[in-house]
Amino acid sequence: MTYSEMWRRLARVYGEGEAKAIARMVYEVRLGLTFPDICIGKDTQLSADRQAELEEIARRLERQEPVQYVLGVADFCGCQLVVSPAVLIPRPETEELCRWVIEAVDGERREGSGCSILDVGTGSGCIAVTLAAALPQASVAGWDISAAALQVARENARRQGVGVTFEQVDILQLPSPNTQLPTPITHIVSNPPYIYNKERAKMEPNVLDYEPHEALFVPDDDPLLFYRAIARYGQTALEPGGWLYFEINPLCADALTELLSAMAFAAIEVRADQYGKQRMIRARR
Repeated sequence: MTYSEMWRRLARVYGEGEAKAIARMVYEVRLGLTFPDICIGKDTQLSADRQAELEEIARRLERQEPVQYVLGVADFCGCQLVVSPAVLIPRPETEELCRWVIEAVDGERREGSGCSILDVGTGSGCIAVTLAAALPQASVAGWDISAAALQVARENARRQGVGVTFEQVDILQLPSPNTQLPTPITHIVSNPPYIYNKERAKMEPNVLDYEPHEALFVPDDDPLLFYRAIARYGQTALEPGGWLYFEINPLCADALTELLSAMAFAAIEVRADQYGKQRMIRARR
């Protein structure tokens, strides 16, 4: 199967532009062929084994399985991270959250010196690993309830050569006495579950059918469930003047602002993403 044959086949599902991008990713990640390689015909010189591999990949993609899960990797903040169906696929808006934290810390402390960061609901570890790489003097920890997700996060930290302490912790329960806390915590960062159940009907099958629902959805009657728990923990775990950073659902921006204000957090700031949606918030203890 050539690159042209693959994208034309996928275009029936994804449309031409997205199909071409997916096919390029497949050929580069799985076969090591760049677009210039394809242009000079190297995609026509594949072995029978490689052809069989591409056929299986195409079948999975036609079922709308995300290409990141098919290939086992995703790009994030200039790095290639391992992903599996145990974790959410890292997204551009989470990159924006990371950049906001890095810019703020750089303005406060040289390379994160004296900075202790906790990533709650770390998933693939994309936030924790990115912050640890960008702020080499910072102490970074990541918590998640999922043991399978933590395996992925640890592998990403290993591959990127950064030191992050990962622990299995359920933020909806008080941390156990033997939990190793990055004390004193100067920054808590989180991209928690925030999609309302009522939003399922509008979601694409490649997300709804493949990504872990426990990392996506919150009850319609309590959409601030995780934000409230994390903020409550931050009231005591954060040092005075420490910061909370959240990725948010635009639908709950106002309610979350009110919640944080009622919990005596200050300097509350909501920031829009590149598409103009209210996607991030921070607050100071």
